[in-house]
Amino acid sequence: MTEQYLALISLIAPLTFVVTAIVSWFQPGMRPEFMKGISTLTTGVSIIVAAVCAYLVFINGLLETSLLGMNQLGFSIRLDTLSVLMLSMISLISFIVVKFSLNYLDGDKRQGIFIGRLAATIASVQLLVLSGNLALLFASWVLTSVSLHRLLVFYSERPGAIVVARKKFIVARLGDGCLLGAIIVLYSIFKTGNLEVIFQSIKLSMDLGIGIVNIEYAAILLVFAALLKSAQFPTHGWLIEVMETPTPVSALLHAGLLNAGPFLIVRMAYIMEVSMYSSYILIIVGGFTALFASVVFLTQTSLKTALGYSSVAHMGFSLLVCGLGLYPAAMLHLVAHSFYKAHAFLSSGSLIEVIRTSPILQPKRTGNPFNIVLGIVLAICVYIIFALLWGIDFENQLSLLAIGAIIVMGLSTLFASALDSNGSYKLILKTSLLAIVVVALFFTLESGMHYLLHSGLPQLRILSTGEMILVCLITIIFSAAVFLQIYSPLTSSSLFSKSIILHLRNGLYANTLFDRLVGSLKIHLQPQHIEISDNNKIANKGQSVEV
Repeated sequence: MTEQYLALISLIAPLTFVVTAIVSWFQPGMRPEFMKGISTLTTGVSIIVAAVCAYLVFINGLLETSLLGMNQLGFSIRLDTLSVLMLSMISLISFIVVKFSLNYLDGDKRQGIFIGRLAATIASVQLLVLSGNLALLFASWVLTSVSLHRLLVFYSERPGAIVVARKKFIVARLGDGCLLGAIIVLYSIFKTGNLEVIFQSIKLSMDLGIGIVNIEYAAILLVFAALLKSAQFPTHGWLIEVMETPTPVSALLHAGLLNAGPFLIVRMAYIMEVSMYSSYILIIVGGFTALFASVVFLTQTSLKTALGYSSVAHMGFSLLVCGLGLYPAAMLHLVAHSFYKAHAFLSSGSLIEVIRTSPILQPKRTGNPFNIVLGIVLAICVYIIFALLWGIDFENQLSLLAIGAIIVMGLSTLFASALDSNGSYKLILKTSLLAIVVVALFFTLESGMHYLLHSGLPQLRILSTGEMILVCLITIIFSAAVFLQIYSPLTSSSLFSKSIILHLRNGLYANTLFDRLVGSLKIHLQPQHIEISDNNKIANKGQSVEV
């Protein structure tokens, strides 16, 4: 059996979801028993296919199908460690989301339609990560947006759903335009849409020290496509308003579809590496979005809105990591975030009940500056010790150290809260053990992900002077934000603190400005019939309503 036939095995996964979507046309209503059975079978088949593909890549390395198209553009499948990793993650999350949906929408009059739309969305995402040609990459990229739009307007009679779908539609089309522009530039340079041919040409140029004309434009357009796809500031508003769709949609969106942005950057890593300015855009926009969304997240009172800001922050952090050239670390963060966010959304309802019935007793803070500083110092010491034990090069791996430092900053919050409280020594001991486990897992998992993906990604580069300045600046800003987070509970009762929290809770009104820009504050309702007391029916004309 040739390599191309082996790679075609991966198509079984998206094709089974397509079949499920087609079956939904014949069972669109309430409790579609056959649909339930075939959708469950489909998710199981997808997991098996992902496992088989992982084995094939382990044995054979890169696998590609021959092109089905013309002029080097068309349909081809690429199986490597990156695509297998993404396919496996999507398959597992799809299994969980679909199983949850079968119970969650039980009794809904359009349950069959919903399962079909969900299957179509999953198929488009799987096809995206398996794409081996620019043409298929673009087609599946657009399909993910179109299929998501159909899920967002599942309850089309709800004004909130219309507003979100409109905003997402505008942002998605801008992202599609950027990706199309990048593909046109790449095709004009390399005269092919085959990703492997493009990557090998770039690697050869890098080895020979030869520049590639106009590739900078393609890299920048790819960056903007990724930023728009992953709801980065200031186009993040639609993501935090996805409240009118069923919970499984939120879980699939935050755990799967948002990852398309970082995945695009990692997939096109060789193009990013020969670009001068794309990394600066990723570092600045991704870093700012991560900081902004993290701070706003802490002020939210709505669980789902808080989870939305959390996703915005995580996507920003993933893109920041990509900008520093740490592509394996970005994939590690992406995979971990996906499973965490799927669980968070699917368990959000039960979590509220647990919180209501289980009072949370927090130790009282003493406000001792020495204990706060000591907590921060302890967290830094734990991180440095592990970095030395792992043999991290402090000169050539500055970007990895900086990213790890930002993650470990959360430990300083734990240390400071434990030391600066009336808690027992047992609490301090538990905090210390947790810190050691977190730091050890970071270095261990990052090393493991680097081992899995290093053959298909560029080697870690030495940062330029400008990038080093940005890294230091971002680290300082994040450190200041963590310090303020530690200190804020001691001043939360002041009028100034309350006013700041109020503005942050509203996201500094960036979403409101975006609403006005795209006209989302007005929606047009469809004509509907209203029953009145004398049993006469009056047909209202469509009208514009301020939301």
